[in-house]
Amino acid sequence: MALAEFSQRNHVWLRRLRTLTVGFLTPFYFLRAGTFVSIPALISAPILVFILLGAKVISKIFGLYPFISRFRQGSNERWYYTLMMSTGLTFGTISALFGYSKNIINTEQYSYIVIAVIGSAVIPTMIASYLFTPKHLLPRKVHATSATHELSEE
Repeated sequence: MALAEFSQRNHVWLRRLRTLTVGFLTPFYFLRAGTFVSIPALISAPILVFILLGAKVISKIFGLYPFISRFRQGSNERWYYTLMMSTGLTFGTISALFGYSKNIINTEQYSYIVIAVIGSAVIPTMIASYLFTPKHLLPRKVHATSATHELSEE
């Protein structure tokens, strides 16, 4: 309350405070959510994890690709944005943690869901960034000349 008037006038400070707060608290949430994952449960049913992962990724792709195709013309762009948007890391882990904390799901089910959610965030992101990154999103390479070398030395 003491900073209310200051924060109302200084939007840049407020934006930085929000960024700092989210950046500071988010790792603690994911560490807490990760402590409930059972490694023995994951080792005992790897096929189930792959089935859940595949179902999550495929259902997201079928839901997103037609919609993104209406706005992006290039094939690389369509696949890039579809794969980047097919993640659901935050909502997936929050809903799994809610179900676990309310005893709706047990430790094994929680472990399968969380690993599938993490995999559905990491794998499509890696595929999109390595195979489908649109060229116009990449920074242009600047060729160094003798003039730029002289300026960089000063």
